[in-house]
Amino acid sequence: MHFISQELEDYIEQHSEKEPELLAKLNKETYQKILLPRMLSGHFQGRVLSMLSKLIRPVNILEIGTYTGYAALCLCEGMQENGQLHTIDIKEELVDFQRKYFDMSPWGKQIFQHLGEAVSIIPDLDLKFDLVFIDADKENYLNYWEMIVPKMNKGGIILSDNVLWSGKILEPVHPNDVSTKVLLEYNQLLKDDPRVETVLLPIRDGLTVSRVL
Repeated sequence: MHFISQELEDYIEQHSEKEPELLAKLNKETYQKILLPRMLSGHFQGRVLSMLSKLIRPVNILEIGTYTGYAALCLCEGMQENGQLHTIDIKEELVDFQRKYFDMSPWGKQIFQHLGEAVSIIPDLDLKFDLVFIDADKENYLNYWEMIVPKMNKGGIILSDNVLWSGKILEPVHPNDVSTKVLLEYNQLLKDDPRVETVLLPIRDGLTVSRVL
């Protein structure tokens, strides 16, 4: 996942906005208590998500893959006062952990948790979205894309995480490696899809920004 040196990563964090106190606490507790803490967006990517949200000023936000709620809170920083964020995850054991931090933030009443398979939940969300963050099971990225694009407002932004997949997208693909196969197809789709314009950023494990036309 690290494409630049730790020294450069440290320098970047030191010269970017400081991690908010609540998120620093969430970051620390995730590493202390939760499995696979590297899934957390973290300080630098979190500030990128926050900045993008502040530029977009979304009313409705959708997040696919909540984990411990770090990215959701970053995205809320740019949300309009009447906005709402819907976040989907399959891990029931994380719901209370997420809610604890959501309720400690200014946006607790505007964050709606959905437990279950995103492919089943997304069709039932009767909303148009201004900002979407896809950060869940890679095998379903193509399905998520096709479900989400029709639910976007014109000019809306779709963010796709982990699209460089630790560099595996440049290596020979193992026959059983479904995730890498899907991501290769996904990355090409986003480049070719006439409904969007796309730029792939080498942030952390790869972050694609797609604007709906």
